[in-house]
Amino acid sequence: MVESLQKKKAFPGRKGPVVLMIMDGVGFGKYNTGDAVAAAHTETLDDLYETCPWTKMKAHGVAVGLPSDEDMGNSEVGHNAIGCGRVFAQGAKLVGQSIDSGDIYTGDVWNKLVANCVDSNGALHFIGLMSDGNVHSNIAHLRSMILKAKEEGVKAVRVHGLLDGRDVGETSALEYFDPFEDFLKEVNDESFDARIASGGGRMVITMDRYDANWSMIHRGWHTHVLGEGRLFPSAHEAIETLRKETGAIDQDLPPFVIGEDGKPVGAMQDGDSVILFNFRGDRALEITKAFEADELTEFDRIRVPKVEYAGMMEYDGDLHVPKQYLVTPPSIDRTMAEYLCASGVKQFSISETQKFGHITYFFNGNKSGKFSDELEEYVEIPSDILPFEQRPWMKCAEIADRVIKEIEANEYELIKLNFPNGDMVGHTGIFEAVLCSMEAMDLQIGRIKKAVEAAGGVMIISADHGNSDDMFEHNKKTGDVKIKSNGKPAAKTAHSLNPVPCIVFDPSFDGEYELELKEGLGISSLAATTIEMLGYEAPADYDESVLTFKE
Repeated sequence: MVESLQKKKAFPGRKGPVVLMIMDGVGFGKYNTGDAVAAAHTETLDDLYETCPWTKMKAHGVAVGLPSDEDMGNSEVGHNAIGCGRVFAQGAKLVGQSIDSGDIYTGDVWNKLVANCVDSNGALHFIGLMSDGNVHSNIAHLRSMILKAKEEGVKAVRVHGLLDGRDVGETSALEYFDPFEDFLKEVNDESFDARIASGGGRMVITMDRYDANWSMIHRGWHTHVLGEGRLFPSAHEAIETLRKETGAIDQDLPPFVIGEDGKPVGAMQDGDSVILFNFRGDRALEITKAFEADELTEFDRIRVPKVEYAGMMEYDGDLHVPKQYLVTPPSIDRTMAEYLCASGVKQFSISETQKFGHITYFFNGNKSGKFSDELEEYVEIPSDILPFEQRPWMKCAEIADRVIKEIEANEYELIKLNFPNGDMVGHTGIFEAVLCSMEAMDLQIGRIKKAVEAAGGVMIISADHGNSDDMFEHNKKTGDVKIKSNGKPAAKTAHSLNPVPCIVFDPSFDGEYELELKEGLGISSLAATTIEMLGYEAPADYDESVLTFKE
């Protein structure tokens, strides 16, 4: 439990609510070409930049707890930082440290899974994203674990590799799969047999989140566990064939199974062990449930092999999912929402399904549920289940409808919302769709802006990371756009390393703070900023606010 916050002596807050708006995946582009945020027609945002104090904030690398500033930010660590007001070492960094130190291999869970394989002569299966995007996984972690498994007497390893094309280049899969196949050939010998057993695009199988589309988990189960699906002799041939047949980018490729003599090489059996080597939680919870649930209502698993299952990390600290995990996640405590509940501040949180968990679960330090049923309200707007480029406006109008209703009711002192448009549509790599998504979102920001002004409230607009601001691949040395063989720019589907905005819209401003906002801060400073605008003093160890209040 935390103590209540102290009221600010010189600033009691405004009569209306504080609205904290997260424009997911919206930053300031480094290049003019490919910056869909700048290219979009956004009258509201343009006006806010002209008339309101604003600054740029860091949203990637060490500023959000990642290993280095070469690591792009992501929605998970971004919302963690915004929600807790401080920076904690995050998944990629923690797992890397655990592997480098060898601690992961001395833990009870690793030893239990390895012993299970050795004792039963079973296979050790790895499921996860085959890239070095460092958002959900890192293929270097997988290589290390395979080498250690061989060293400790495991005889067979099967890898169920998901294609990325989202946190890395949209058609970069073979840059990871081909060298990995070579790596497996090098480590294989008469006593050790490691193979890729199945795969598919991350937006087609296995990596659904927030219960949005359980058919993805259904397909993943049949592919990885049952070994059912279209058979190919190798991952390379599967990827090349499916690309030609579908024209899809990596994240959207259909599932495939590797087979010999008409049989899958990696269907799971009793006595096997399974490690989900993704470390990020949101897209790991459903496949984990499929392995761990005694009874599953979402789909018929057909066959449930008796395996030892573990995740790379604990994906839900409240529900303690999974039951077994290899690396302890950051223990994020004393979040802004918890402090505000202790201070009697009523809060309203809303997004559509794709980002609902970010404005709640991740915002609250990877904790499910509320700190107070009386003081908090969560609303989820169901997302469309179809490619986002087909509905680039997503549910921003429905989100705005409800936010405006709550502003006018003036029941909640803090309203938190996430517009997913810039991130989810940005990941499609389709520039025109992102333009549409930005313009649709801008219209809704304008509607909310009017409601905030009428209520005498405040609106703080920011983002968790960049994405839609960097839609084309560029040559790092020259800055030129990379052109594909068809003469069109090469699409970029990954997050950017760009800064994000922090705009303070305060129509009741009367000189209480300096109009020039602080520069060079990370998005973790949004918590202190929000708390101060509510009329409270931020906790002493929170990262400083962008505001400088006058005494």
